[in-house]
Formats: sequence, C-alpha cells, structure tokens
Amino acid sequence: MGRLRLGRGAVLLICGVYFLVPLGASVWFSIDDHKDGVSFDAYTKLVSAPGFLDALYLSLELAAATVVLLLVLLVPAMLAARLGSPRLRPVIEVICSLPLVVPVVALTTGIVGVLRWGPDYFSTTPFFQTFVAVQDPKFPLVLLVAYVLMALPFAYRALDGGLRSVDVVTLVEAARSCGASTTRAVFTVVLPNLRNALLNSAVLIVALVLGEFTTASILGFQPFTVWINSYGKTDGQMSVAVSMLSLMIVWVVLLLISLLGRGRKGARS
Repeated sequence: MGRLRLGRGAVLLICGVYFLVPLGASVWFSIDDHKDGVSFDAYTKLVSAPGFLDALYLSLELAAATVVLLLVLLVPAMLAARLGSPRLRPVIEVICSLPLVVPVVALTTGIVGVLRWGPDYFSTTPFFQTFVAVQDPKFPLVLLVAYVLMALPFAYRALDGGLRSVDVVTLVEAARSCGASTTRAVFTVVLPNLRNALLNSAVLIVALVLGEFTTASILGFQPFTVWINSYGKTDGQMSVAVSMLSLMIVWVVLLLISLLGRGRKGARS
C-alpha cells in the first residue's frame, strides 16, 4: 500500500513539474525586465489595448449562448428518448457524434461556401437580410451555429453519462405516483439529479468556445482567441503575456462555473 501511494505521489509530482515549470518560466519571461527587475507593462498594455474588452465580451456571450442552446436542444431530446422512445437513442447518438468525423476546416469551408452562395441567389428576396443578420460582427449567429455543431458530441457524452447513472423512468414514475405531472417531475426530480452532468457539459462547451480559433479566424470574426493572436505579435513579451492571460481567463471562467454548481449543491443540502 505504501509503494502504491509513493508511486501515485511520484506520478503527480512529475505531472506537476511538467505543467508548472513551463508556465512559471513563461510568466517570468513576460514580467522580466533587464533594467528594473520586474515589470508588468506587458499585461497593463494588453488589458488597456483597444478591442480587448469587446473581444472578451463576444467570446463570453458566444460561450453562454452555446451552452444554453445546446442544453435546450439536447436535454429534452435525450429525456424524451429515455422516457418514451428508447429505440431513438441510437439515432440521437449517431446524429450527435457526426461532427466528430467532420474536420473543423471542412465544416468552416462549407459554411463559407453557403455564405458566398446565398447572397447571389437571394439578393432580390427578403432572405438576403437573413444572410446579413447572421454575419453581424457584434454577435455572429453563424459562428454560434458552428460552435453548437462542434460542441455537440462533447455535450452529448457528458449528458449521456449522467443519464446512465440515473434511473429516469423510475424517478418520473415515483414522482407521478405522488401526484406530480410529468413536466414537474422532470424539473423537480430528474434535472436536480443531473446537476453534475449539466455542469460537466457546460464546462466542456465553455472550454471549447473560449479556446476555438480556426473557425472564427477563417470566417473573419474577432472573438478573444483571434484578437490575442493578432495583437500578440508586437513583441516576445507581449505574445507570452497574451497566452498567459488567455489561460488565466479560461481557468477563472471554468472555476466560476464549478463553484456555482458546488454552491447550489451546498445550499440545497
């Protein structure tokens, strides 16, 4: 038993060194000033740079919208398949897994082709304004659709794991035997038992959206990842500061989501 604990400690130590040493070296490089010793100019200039807050807000809005849209689409469909149509579960699984076999570049190229083809054929119809609206730089709906497709397999797996650990049919039948309707049983009994699965799904979606670069760059929009790539090319310290700041922002957002779930759990307990 002692050898097993020693082995685990050694593995954790090696992993910690592997991840923390490069991060620590990067942070030191970004604040190292050969004249004054330590300087945070790279970070202060970055935070006050034009477009920083707009790009960050856009990424957070896209992440929140993707989480809400995916959960609204997936949770009712998966619960309906569990409760009323078990034969549809393989169909839903195949549909939700399809984005895994489509490369991101291929998906983005297809979207670009549709956006270029649409205005030529619908320029004289009311649908032309639809193509303009979905490409609004303030909140690009086409980018939201792309993120929903890319995050669909990961959100489905997280929710499916939670549903497999809960006997949904028994819970709903027990609630209905106590006088609750099916809708009330789902909201008051089933969803609280899926809290961890919903939280894990939200974390995966947020991490994907905040770290996605290829699709947004090809489509010509500027969320946070595209902004830091374009702005962080001025000098070496600035580029490292951009990378560290992006990592910290993603970690803080994910930590807040985790703390929110734990806080609700503690309050209910």
